[in-house]
Amino acid sequence: MTPLNASSVFGPDPWWITLVKVLAVFTLQLLWCLFNVWFMRRVLGKMQNRKGPIMNSPGGLLQAIGDGMKLLFKETFIPEGTDRTVFKLAPVIAGVCAFAPWAVIPLAGEVNFFGHRTHLMVTDLPIAVLFTLATGSMAVYGLVLAGWSSDNSYSLLGGLRASAQMISYEVAMGLSLVAVFLMAGTMSTSQIVEAQANHLNLFGVDVPLPSWYALVLFPSFCVYFISILAESNTPPFDLSECEQELVSGYSTEYTGFRYGTYYLAEFIHMATLSALAVTLFFGGYRAPFPFNMTFMDGGWWGVLWFFVKTQLMIFCLIWCRGSLPRFRYDQFMHIGWKRLIPFSLAWILCVTLMKASMGATGTARYVLAGLMAAAALVLLVWLLWGGGRDEKPTGVLEEPDFNAFAGGYPVPPMPGRSLPGADGVVLSDENVTTKNGADA
Repeated sequence: MTPLNASSVFGPDPWWITLVKVLAVFTLQLLWCLFNVWFMRRVLGKMQNRKGPIMNSPGGLLQAIGDGMKLLFKETFIPEGTDRTVFKLAPVIAGVCAFAPWAVIPLAGEVNFFGHRTHLMVTDLPIAVLFTLATGSMAVYGLVLAGWSSDNSYSLLGGLRASAQMISYEVAMGLSLVAVFLMAGTMSTSQIVEAQANHLNLFGVDVPLPSWYALVLFPSFCVYFISILAESNTPPFDLSECEQELVSGYSTEYTGFRYGTYYLAEFIHMATLSALAVTLFFGGYRAPFPFNMTFMDGGWWGVLWFFVKTQLMIFCLIWCRGSLPRFRYDQFMHIGWKRLIPFSLAWILCVTLMKASMGATGTARYVLAGLMAAAALVLLVWLLWGGGRDEKPTGVLEEPDFNAFAGGYPVPPMPGRSLPGADGVVLSDENVTTKNGADA
């Protein structure tokens, strides 16, 4: 199979159709970002037993527009001592890297677009998934350069944390997608979606459920989901901008429109990673069961299914934001390097054996199935009992005798404690005192 647009970078479509697609995707992301800001506030409000935004419009829908206008007209202040060129360039890099992956994400299949038959995506590439990973990895430069150029210790620490975070979890994310490439046999996003349109085969029985890779490759999806929490700086993985430690992290010195650019890029990046998860693991624009057996599985209906699935994935990210506590930084790095990466390598071995057993016959098939079962067993044992930290026994601390008059200030004893001595005489570090505080 070849990608949909194999003749040129933008495919066989006329240039004006490509231009309309680009403008439509750009406008869609801006409007969707405003909706997601409102959506996040409403969901978090419900989770925290409060109303959320309810002013300025019915249901508070225009609250995000008011926030954007406020940032647009605020003063863009640049502190003294900053590298002005890099300081201005950093938010531009973050914004561009947030929009770029949408060029290869299919919103629907083949549709009638102004009298032309075209696929509803800007372009398709043989390595489209690698393109999305590359542009997402470049976004870290927008955070690191912002922290370095701000001449602020908190910003610098936020930028360093962001770089370590991206490097750690980009590796795990890439390894989680290797299993998808092995099953689909391609890196083209459109072909991966079409590969999931086949019916699910369970033990030789054809089930009318679509073979979503979230079901077939569930461990890969779990690793990917944890990785996108880290990639999108979603709590509990927002260590690069946590308010308790770093004020606002890499964006501490930014104001006005430049700060709004980071805010916009964060929400667009969250939607981008959710859309990529839907494309790679949930069948993309293909209809779910039972709609996959009707006329609603194709054409412009794909736009509906794509956005419904993506919005549900965004809801899951917001759910994690409102319910999970923030990790310590050492725990954060421990999960990435010592848990997710070794697990992903072991799972790739299992998927490789499973893929090889599908094409084997006779004795070779049973041998490969036995090896796959053994690898899965070793993986399960490692997950349950291996890779943990040794707990160091801690000694019991003996509390010193309670001295109510230590330091010269009488302090009543806590519940369950009493003054030592039967006659009320208490020894302190400096002198000996009696009940009334007179020197002995």
